[in-house]
Amino acid sequence: MYKSVETILVDIPTIRPHKLSVTTMQTQTLVLVKVTTGNGVVGWGEATTIGGLNYGEESPESVKANIETYFAPLLLSIKQPLNFAQTFKLIRKSINGNRFAKCAIQTALLDIQAKLLNLPLSEVLGGRLRDRLPVLWTLASGDTDKDIAEAKKMIELKRHNIFKLKIGSNPLQHDVDHVIAIKKALGADISIRVDVNRAWSELECISGIQQLQDGGIDLIEQPCAIEQTEVLTRLTQRFDVAIMADEALTGPDSAYRLAHQHAADVFAVKVEQSGGLIEACEVAKIAKLAGIDLYGGTMLEGPIGTIASAHAFSTFESLAFGTELFGPLLLTEEILKTPLQYENFELVVPQAAGLGIEIDEDKIEQLRRKA
Repeated sequence: MYKSVETILVDIPTIRPHKLSVTTMQTQTLVLVKVTTGNGVVGWGEATTIGGLNYGEESPESVKANIETYFAPLLLSIKQPLNFAQTFKLIRKSINGNRFAKCAIQTALLDIQAKLLNLPLSEVLGGRLRDRLPVLWTLASGDTDKDIAEAKKMIELKRHNIFKLKIGSNPLQHDVDHVIAIKKALGADISIRVDVNRAWSELECISGIQQLQDGGIDLIEQPCAIEQTEVLTRLTQRFDVAIMADEALTGPDSAYRLAHQHAADVFAVKVEQSGGLIEACEVAKIAKLAGIDLYGGTMLEGPIGTIASAHAFSTFESLAFGTELFGPLLLTEEILKTPLQYENFELVVPQAAGLGIEIDEDKIEQLRRKA
């Protein structure tokens, strides 16, 4: 049974301002969860969000409060032997919503389960099909020349050769010109995608997407508001460039509805938005059945959430648009004893049991929010 459940907030500055349509990030708050069994086995999870309540319904502070008030007492109250599936069924029955918090708890419990079986977490999720995942880099300074220089440096270092641009906070034409200038500077062989972060109206989408398609951009992510699935459907049918659903995806149920409406060419699968690693894998299965391509998304998690995502994504049969698992590279501090391995434009998925990482608890103690 479970002996303790601890939730820790860790504030880490980013290497540069990270500009989205909804906020500009200069610090990322990692929400870390540590679950310890009665036998001393420790599992870790993460429930990091983007920009607090600027982005979604859960904030670092609300996740921490709800885990401490509801999740932890529920887990600690379990006296009879329950397997993982039974435990999480109890959590779903007892606690509504809270997808990010549920993902963190689920990840920690799966980490424990995989360690007990002495298997990498990917094998508990059905088995990995790849040991490395392609990782793109997001250019989000907002400055065209800086973004071009940053991209060229990443290519030279063999760290990233696919790039995504965060747009939507400026006038449409300013953003479109910015993107196309970067595409021209980097050349035809470099894939450029954009994330509008749901900032455009339908008329703006029609104008902006047409120009971006003509400019050689490969993917348009969540151009319209979350609830406007009919608009996503019309845009998907209208344009040849791939349209990707992101914030509109909140787990398997929404994935089914979007697939049924033919509302996207690509799904951005995020383990936290899905409500857990298992649910993320279910989203991927729905996409496969519907003929929808996949992209491994991020909430800009630190290394714990990033490698948990990598284990899940490694089981996907197809990852046509790669992944965005660069979150740890955006942070100025390291919380692992051995950093995640990025090389040759890819992230290596660990082979060791559980998440396959070793947490530097002394460093976390130094960085944790005290109040």
